[in-house]
Amino acid sequence: MKLTPLIQKAINYAAKLHAGQVRKASIELPYISHPYSVAWIVADYCQDEEVIAAALLHDVIEDVAGYSLAALELDFGPRVASLVQSVSEVDKSVGMSQLPWRERKDAYLANLKTNEEGALYITAADKIHNLQSLIEAYLDRGEQIWSDFHSPADSKLWFYHEVLLILEKRLASPIVAELAKVYEQAVTVMNIKV
Repeated sequence: MKLTPLIQKAINYAAKLHAGQVRKASIELPYISHPYSVAWIVADYCQDEEVIAAALLHDVIEDVAGYSLAALELDFGPRVASLVQSVSEVDKSVGMSQLPWRERKDAYLANLKTNEEGALYITAADKIHNLQSLIEAYLDRGEQIWSDFHSPADSKLWFYHEVLLILEKRLASPIVAELAKVYEQAVTVMNIKV
């Protein structure tokens, strides 16, 4: 990954916007480790600087109070904003954050079927890192990690499997094989039937 001015700006904004947040199921791990990891994974498979910048910012409109899609577009341009919106589960403007977990996931999966290729790379990298983090947390804390989430283990793994199935149809990239490998590892380590 080449450190371009756009990517540096995205690094800076992501660090500032996610300041004080921590990862679920971890022991006070700063949240920023997640967007940095997702961007790093994306950069292994895609050299598009706007996609990498969007990977760094992929959770800001979903998880940062007071930072809107309009602000993101103003700060980073329409394509980065569109990519982030494409991979965001919650659209605050239509009250999606109030929907039940399964309805939010179904809406995310429906969007994934039409997202542009750059968004598919971000989705794959996000799920790879989330699954790797789940495995690490599970090995460290066992079954108690599930109390940190809004859904049980089998539902979470169902969602990751559905994402994988869509990506297998839509994205011709080795990142999909990496996601499949990490997904299988998670199912095995956590002994979850899906």
